[in-house]
Amino acid sequence: MRIESLHALNVARRGREAAILVTDLDGQGEQVILEGQPVAGSLGEAVSAAFRSGRSSIVDVAGRELFLNVYLPPPRIVVIGAVHISQALCRIAPVAGYDVTIIDPRTAFATDERFAGVDLVAEWPEDVLSTRPLDSYTALAAVTHDPKIDDFPLAEALKHKCFYVGALGSRKTHAQRVDRLRRQGLTEEQIGRIAAPIGIDIGAANPSEIAVAILAQIVQAFRQRNLVPGA
Repeated sequence: MRIESLHALNVARRGREAAILVTDLDGQGEQVILEGQPVAGSLGEAVSAAFRSGRSSIVDVAGRELFLNVYLPPPRIVVIGAVHISQALCRIAPVAGYDVTIIDPRTAFATDERFAGVDLVAEWPEDVLSTRPLDSYTALAAVTHDPKIDDFPLAEALKHKCFYVGALGSRKTHAQRVDRLRRQGLTEEQIGRIAAPIGIDIGAANPSEIAVAILAQIVQAFRQRNLVPGA
C-alpha cells in the first residue's frame, strides 16, 4: 500500500467516512474511493455494491481484476430515551453488530442498574450531541414520547443524514411532531425520512418485540441505504 493511500484511509477512519482501496491485481496501481464519490461505469456499480455489503472482494472490470478492500465505520445506534424498549434493544443490537448509546436526561430512568455495561449518558441530547455528533453511519431512535427530549436529536439526525431515523408514537403524535419540525425549518423531504410509527410492522405487542421490529428496520435501512452523492 502506498503511503498516500494509507494517509487517505486514516483520514477517512478518523472522520467516520467509508472508503475502499481499489488495487489492480496486475500491478497497475491503486486508488482510494470515498463513499459518495462519483465513480462511472461498471467500477461504480461494483463500488456501490461493496459499500452496501461491507464485504471486500475481487471484481472484474473491463477485463481487469481489481481487489476492493472495504473500510466502513462501525455502524451504531443512538437511542433517545432510557425506557423498556431501550433495555431490550441494548441486548439484541450488538448481536447484529451495532454499538448502542442511550441518551436520557431523566436520571430516574438513566441508571446503571437498568443499563449495566451500556454506553449511557444521563444528559440532555443538545449537550451530548455537541461533542458526540451524529453521522451517516448512525441510526437514531427516539423513544421518550417527550418532544422536549426527542425533537432536537430528530432534527440533528435528519440534518446529519443518519442512515435511519425513527420515532415512537401514534400517527396523531407524529403529525404534531411534523408540525414542530416544519417550524424548525426542516423540509418535507427531510421529515419524510422519519420512520413513524417506529419499527417494521410485525404486530409487536411488548417492549422486546418492539425492539426486534426497530432493529429489523435499522438493518433494512443500512443495507438498502442510498449511496448516490448528495442524496
